[in-house]
Amino acid sequence: MRRSKTISSDSMNNPLLDTSSLPRFGDISPDHVLPAIEHVISTHRKHLDALLSKNADPSFDSLVVPVELMEHELGRVWSPVTHLQSVLGSPDWREAYKQALPLLTQHGTEISQNIRLQRAYTGVGKSLPADASESQRRVVDHALRDFHLAGVDLPESDKDRFKEIMQELAAVQASFEHKVQDAADAWSLHVLDENELAGIPKQAMERAAEDAAGKSLTGWLWSLDYPTYDSIMTHAHDRQLREKMYRAWTTRGSDQGDDPEWDNSENIETILALRHEVANLVGYRSFADYSLATKMASSTDEVLDFLHELAASTRGAAEKELSDLQEFAGMELRPWDVTFWLEKYKQAKFSVSNEDLRQYFPAGKVINGLFSLAAKLYNVELLEQTDVAVWHRDARYFSVKNSDDAIIGGFYTDIYARNGKRNGAWIDECIGRQDINGSAALPVGYLVCNFPPPDDSGLSLLTHDDVVTLFHEFGHMLHHLLTRIDLPSISGINGVPWDAVELPSQFMENFAWSYEVLRDCSAHSESGQALPRQLFDKLEQSRNAGAGLAMLRQLELAMFDFRLHAEYDPKQIVSSLEMLHAVRKEVSLLEHPDYNRLPHAFSHIFAGGYAAGYYSYKWAEVLAADAFSAFEEAGIFDPATAQRFRREILEVGGSRDIMQAYIAFRGRKPTIDALLRQNGIQAR
Repeated sequence: MRRSKTISSDSMNNPLLDTSSLPRFGDISPDHVLPAIEHVISTHRKHLDALLSKNADPSFDSLVVPVELMEHELGRVWSPVTHLQSVLGSPDWREAYKQALPLLTQHGTEISQNIRLQRAYTGVGKSLPADASESQRRVVDHALRDFHLAGVDLPESDKDRFKEIMQELAAVQASFEHKVQDAADAWSLHVLDENELAGIPKQAMERAAEDAAGKSLTGWLWSLDYPTYDSIMTHAHDRQLREKMYRAWTTRGSDQGDDPEWDNSENIETILALRHEVANLVGYRSFADYSLATKMASSTDEVLDFLHELAASTRGAAEKELSDLQEFAGMELRPWDVTFWLEKYKQAKFSVSNEDLRQYFPAGKVINGLFSLAAKLYNVELLEQTDVAVWHRDARYFSVKNSDDAIIGGFYTDIYARNGKRNGAWIDECIGRQDINGSAALPVGYLVCNFPPPDDSGLSLLTHDDVVTLFHEFGHMLHHLLTRIDLPSISGINGVPWDAVELPSQFMENFAWSYEVLRDCSAHSESGQALPRQLFDKLEQSRNAGAGLAMLRQLELAMFDFRLHAEYDPKQIVSSLEMLHAVRKEVSLLEHPDYNRLPHAFSHIFAGGYAAGYYSYKWAEVLAADAFSAFEEAGIFDPATAQRFRREILEVGGSRDIMQAYIAFRGRKPTIDALLRQNGIQAR
């Protein structure tokens, strides 16, 4: 990889400050975090002040480029910190993160509220030459928008309050996520009677037995990570066991959990109040309106109309699915029954079993097949580098080469669940692409999942749902890696509207439903045989089983999130649980128990970037399904279509209006028809 400039000679003493290459994971410790962040912020403050003092007539090159480089540099120093506190489960790393976060938040707010900087950007915008690139114009436009959203126009007293809110929000959102993780890590279920565990797959049983032995216990010890939860909810015959697991999962971080210390109730109230206040401060009626300022959707009505249209189109199919399932089960189903009986229904109707399918998907084989797919579509090569320092024995690093054999980026993988590691699957930026003013860096990312850990023989078997998840996250990674934009704030995923950022990921999921792709991603754990066509056909036939119920579930989450933020009124507060009840009354077909506390572990919206934006998954899924239909029409490996998708969508980052980019790829605007058809739902 090409080298970028280091911050100073201090980089040799503090490995976090060494931005000459990849993060030095073998050398970095929590003690390095606070000094590194303090050093970078102090240096950047002085540099910015000098820029504004000496730059009477700023240009793009004299002002915007140095600011871009500073933001890029700070991101490189901070990214290993945010990553390690998520994947290591270390109290020291968490504490270092918590100590540094207020400094980052304050610094970010200071910059975005700097009136001198805002005026300088305004001047640059007015003086851009006629031949200025679209990327340059977008960077300036985005910056001016963000200045406004950060309250740069406010009186000093309101600016100070904005800063206070940002500080408090950062702290409370971090607390929310940590409480969810702590509650999950502290919970376990010790089972002595093997009869209670009938139906649970061998891989999960072996892991639970190992965990019990590790605690000097007999029997099986069940934890609250997602692979364990999913395995029990899908396969355990014992209904009481399923409800125990369901209750533990849906009460994480709540007043219904095991320890009041991990109750997020107060955090939720504080987060909603602070978000509403900050939106009001800068002139928006609600946080939902404030959020839409950076999204494709133009208004709260447009979002709600979209969600209601999808719900209305889906409801009939979901009602029939639930009726068929309950008839098949011979009982009224509760939330802890649906996944189990849906699996039994698929086995009975389509002769397909998640556990049978799992035998064909060893994690290593799936990853190799996925990489081969990327090579076929986009003419790239992915190669493991074993000489790169990583943070855990399960982590790996891959470099990415273009067709001319030039390295264009790289990424780390960390795909197995372990105690202390944040649940879920995600990608994050390690290094963003930039190539300006003689300083260059190639994009590097983190790809993190929580799949079942390898057994004693080193084998981790994935469900097909796991395969879809891996394809999804790799779609994000390709978006990050294949960018051709050199300005960091709009390269890769940066600067892309949040309700479009899921387009490449959900688009990529579709390839996990292609036989030609799955054949290359599969090798039976015993025979080594690829997935038989006959078994794939059964899987494909079962694809839409439960699709309506799954769609309503996502719409329930999206409506809850959006209405919670759009309708918040400090004079007449509706609690998150009241709002959830109202949304479920409108959308859900299932009766949920009173102890269900979904909001209290909903980290996507209370600790992540999806606040008033969870609808983005469905919004982008419409784009993704419509985009994939172009591949279906031309042939899913059609080189011209793949290169057009790469050129018009994956490479442009935030340098172009996303709808214009989509039309350039597809030749028209998207419709919801492809998504409904993909889910076996008839358009109304």
